[in-house]
Amino acid sequence: MSRTSGGVSDDAARVLIDKQSPQPYRAHVQAVSRVRRTAREAGLDRTLIELVNIRVSQLNGCAACLHVHVRTALATGETPQRLAVLPAWRDTTLFTDKERAALTLAESITTLPDARTQDQDYADARKHLTPDELSAVAWVAIAINAFNRISIVSGHTVHAEAQSSVGTLQPQPASSTERSP
Repeated sequence: MSRTSGGVSDDAARVLIDKQSPQPYRAHVQAVSRVRRTAREAGLDRTLIELVNIRVSQLNGCAACLHVHVRTALATGETPQRLAVLPAWRDTTLFTDKERAALTLAESITTLPDARTQDQDYADARKHLTPDELSAVAWVAIAINAFNRISIVSGHTVHAEAQSSVGTLQPQPASSTERSP
């Protein structure tokens, strides 16, 4: 059996499904563009959308999507403190009722708990989200879940970033481009 430099057999190397079959990937990117527009039309701000993207990606363990969405969140004004405690958001007072409702719904859509728990999560979200907002959050969660799966199945990697002389991170070329919600 031949081995690659990483110690994994050539047969086990991942196929970058977004590159191997670009038409379905492009269709998904187009659908995500519509989801983004729907979220904007529902009045959801980019920070809330990125919180959903990050939390779902944390639950799914998608390093590539976390890399993309943490950067985007910081660029849109999210604080490092809130991002640091996002896995334990329920135990803080740093998130608004609307953000908490969106995170509850996104987690429920991602983990698909039993029907009773789903109903309770949905009812909790309805207390703070309009029907348009709730629908948009649901679509954002569904879209990022799909992107997480594309990245995980493909084995997309995150490469180290070099420190510049002033201590800011310098981006390294990504192994694939991602356009999620």
